[in-house]
Amino acid sequence: MDEKKTRRGYVDTDEREFSEEHLIVLKNAQQEIHWLLDRGYPIKNAVTFVGNHYTLSNRQRLALSRATSPSVSIAERKNKEVSVCANQTVSIDGLNLIITLEVALSGSVLIRCMDGTIRDLAGLRGTYRLIDKTDIAIALIGNKLRSMNITRAEFYLDAPVSNTGRLKARILEQMNKYGYDICVELSGNVDMLLKSKPYVVTSDAIILNDCVSWINIAEAIVSENIGNARCIDLNYKNEN
Repeated sequence: MDEKKTRRGYVDTDEREFSEEHLIVLKNAQQEIHWLLDRGYPIKNAVTFVGNHYTLSNRQRLALSRATSPSVSIAERKNKEVSVCANQTVSIDGLNLIITLEVALSGSVLIRCMDGTIRDLAGLRGTYRLIDKTDIAIALIGNKLRSMNITRAEFYLDAPVSNTGRLKARILEQMNKYGYDICVELSGNVDMLLKSKPYVVTSDAIILNDCVSWINIAEAIVSENIGNARCIDLNYKNEN
């Protein structure tokens, strides 16, 4: 592979900002943000208010924004989560899943969230580039889906993001050996497409709130196959 070695999502200040010492502060902040969300405050306002109080960095605030949800949303998402999808078609938020696994394989920070998902802190800025971890991520997805005995995997990639055409070609090239049908579609509105579907694979909160059912495949793959993943537990309730 000729892709340059890249640590997807790596930021050199993460070692300090997500250390054990800072994690105590972050969980205290999360508890307060969660309290506000449960009383109807918007996530942006709640994170800004609490983040200012604790003088959190932008990166720490992003982590809390992605990790924290109102109790009602957490319950609704968990009620729609399924683990069995034999002989079914799964609909995959392609960039969401692949980037999360690339971040895990890079040893960069992942966040274990209150709704049970794993989310990354990587930002695309409108462009996706294949890296040396991409094929490994695709292989992990292919093997996991095969073990679940699915019939068909439909990948949806964000057309407005540059280079998704190259990723589409790579997915089709790498996943023609797993024994189930593969479809890769470029779409201008992946979120809207996935919101109406069952057996959705994503950690995107907006999609999880509206989809018929979803599968937590990123968490399963990371837990089962990527032992050196740096996954920060940002669910303050785990300690209660």
